[in-house]
Amino acid sequence: MKTFTLPGTDIVAPDVILGLMRIQEKSDDEVRELVRTARDAGIAFLDHADIYGDRPHGCEERFAEALDLTPAEREEYVIQTKCGIVKDGPYFDFSYEHIIESVNGSLAALRTDYVDILLLHRPDALVEPDEVARAFDELAAAGKVRAFGVSNHTPRQIELLKRSVTQPLVVNQVQLSITHSPLIAQGVAANMAALDQSIDRDGGILDYCRLNDITLQAWSPFQKGFFDGVFLGDREAFPELNEAIDRLAEKYGVTPLGIATAWITRHPAQMQVVLGTTTPSRVTEAAAGSDVTLTRAEWYELFRTSGHTVP
Repeated sequence: MKTFTLPGTDIVAPDVILGLMRIQEKSDDEVRELVRTARDAGIAFLDHADIYGDRPHGCEERFAEALDLTPAEREEYVIQTKCGIVKDGPYFDFSYEHIIESVNGSLAALRTDYVDILLLHRPDALVEPDEVARAFDELAAAGKVRAFGVSNHTPRQIELLKRSVTQPLVVNQVQLSITHSPLIAQGVAANMAALDQSIDRDGGILDYCRLNDITLQAWSPFQKGFFDGVFLGDREAFPELNEAIDRLAEKYGVTPLGIATAWITRHPAQMQVVLGTTTPSRVTEAAAGSDVTLTRAEWYELFRTSGHTVP
């Protein structure tokens, strides 16, 4: 597993992250096996959110109940959580009160004194940057949060927060897979009239984050689109892509999951891949992709056969 120091922090981060949004109904043994398998693969970076589970902080509680970490064991993990989405509605809330309440709830659920990274989960149209800054300052001063970031935010939304927030925003977690990659595809085909791919929908998230040392984390790395199934094995919708993936998987001695992971980690932006699976073997297969370095020709072949235009 390749690692790097997360810019703006002293956190040594792996290429692949274990997301724990689906563990609510898993037994203690199942959660332990999942986390242990990830650790064996070099993944000690865990992704949570206050809304994951069938109740607020449900998956965070399930994790803490199953692992029952000692303080020394807790130090061995990087734990990231998110706040800002309110399920009842739904609506978004970046108020000072909500951020503080959410983090305190996460700390109690996770049975820890701190989280390593806190992300604002989805943009709040009613955001008051001064309130976010006040919450972040208080959490940082109390030692409850070590680093901060965002999720699904555009460059302008990040810049708005930075008018008041003094802590570096070190992460932006966004949806990205081979077949769902507008943040990459737009730049490849910029300035091409009448091509939908050339339309700038996000304000240049990829280049902005690279220029500002913000690490991109890719959620739904194997999804066709927005939770509408995986592209791996879908030979009706993506026959050429799956043929190419299978060929490369054989060449590099990994499974198709490894190749789909490698396509993201090959990008020089040093993105992290957020896994959402609860199947330990799939964690191992995806993690193996971190050690695969696709050639430029191979990377672009996967990009083209997924339906993107390379002029």
